[in-house]
Amino acid sequence: MQRFYEVMFIVRPDTLDEDVDKLIAGFEATVTNGGGTIRSTEKLGRRKLAYLVRKFSEGNYILLTIDADGKLVAELERRLRVSEPVIKFITVRMDEEQKRIDKIKAIRATRKKLSAQPVAPAPVEAVEAPAEATPASA
Repeated sequence: MQRFYEVMFIVRPDTLDEDVDKLIAGFEATVTNGGGTIRSTEKLGRRKLAYLVRKFSEGNYILLTIDADGKLVAELERRLRVSEPVIKFITVRMDEEQKRIDKIKAIRATRKKLSAQPVAPAPVEAVEAPAEATPASA
């Protein structure tokens, strides 16, 4: 069953651009040869890491969005794990996330409809004024 995934990986900052392009092409070939499809590939550029990873304080971020099944994603993760220039990676299944976002939007839309309905003002009852006291004539 094809599902939608985002695979982000960080490449060592000292890797040449040509080598990064070859690495990306290899991962894309893994996906397409395994029966998956690539939605997009984005090079997010060099960024500072939050903490040291394999003695590096920055890295080149790459984001792949793919449609694939679980076996193909496991194979892609295996290749990411054994690839020397890749210092960190994460795979996120986005179809579950999209279902969650759609559910939240539907709940907000129903709340918005309820709050948009005009509320009839409460009926105002006439309050009788207290009877005036007449001065007593003695």
